[in-house]
Amino acid sequence: MSRRITIIMFTEAFMWRGLLAAILLGPLCALLGVFVTARRMAFFSDTISHAALAGIALGFWFGMADPTLPLIGFSLLVALLLLWLKENTELLTDTIMALLLSGSVATGIIILSLLKGFRRQIDTYLFGNILAIGPQEIWLATGLFVVVGAGIFLNLSALTLLTAQEELAHVCGVPVRRDNYLFVIVLTLVVAVSIRLLGIILVTSLIVIPPAAARNVSRNLRQQIWFSVAFGLLGGFSGTLASNEWDIPCGPAIVLACIGLFLITMMIGFVRASQSSKQLQP
Repeated sequence: MSRRITIIMFTEAFMWRGLLAAILLGPLCALLGVFVTARRMAFFSDTISHAALAGIALGFWFGMADPTLPLIGFSLLVALLLLWLKENTELLTDTIMALLLSGSVATGIIILSLLKGFRRQIDTYLFGNILAIGPQEIWLATGLFVVVGAGIFLNLSALTLLTAQEELAHVCGVPVRRDNYLFVIVLTLVVAVSIRLLGIILVTSLIVIPPAAARNVSRNLRQQIWFSVAFGLLGGFSGTLASNEWDIPCGPAIVLACIGLFLITMMIGFVRASQSSKQLQP
């Protein structure tokens, strides 16, 4: 039976698309996640993913079969509004995020309550369905993977300095304001596209968990980046295979695979720390 399932898995186009999406978006989210977690922006990605609910609802309200464009557009609007409020008001960042998150979710729920017949589509965006990804999303994910990945590695020094010490980056001539806006826009695009992979509820986990696992076994930023990308790839790939093999939801399977990697690396970190402390003892 298991062999038969494996054969079907590799002959169906939808399964290949799902695996390709996991291979592209898993490492990309993990790569961005290194800088997101270092800049303490995990709640920001959560805000953007939940704000997407209003964009999805607006897309259905306007009769669109695929609400990807309004999803991305509304998410970008919320992200830019967040930065504008942070620069032009005295509100704390977490207060602004909570305000925009709750307002966006409330707007989306109200719009959806007025619509009929979209329950199945909403479940897809809430909980993710990587096996329902079409060729359009694959091309979009490929474009983001190439452009964002290349952009990060080409500007790694400036991005690292901006992450570690924003004031020092400004003194060194780094265009801090422009790069902050650019980073937020890129992060928003990746989160919006990844919603089809994991869903609104779970998408932040793919950004947070692989970098956290990489931090357990890394000694410097370079190692954390490569480990994080590897864990994002492994978590996305193994979670998708597990979903198909055991007929379980794909998004939660990917999240649990990443958590499994985190637990393994945490134990490795404990062993290393224990060995180091023994070596330092006289």
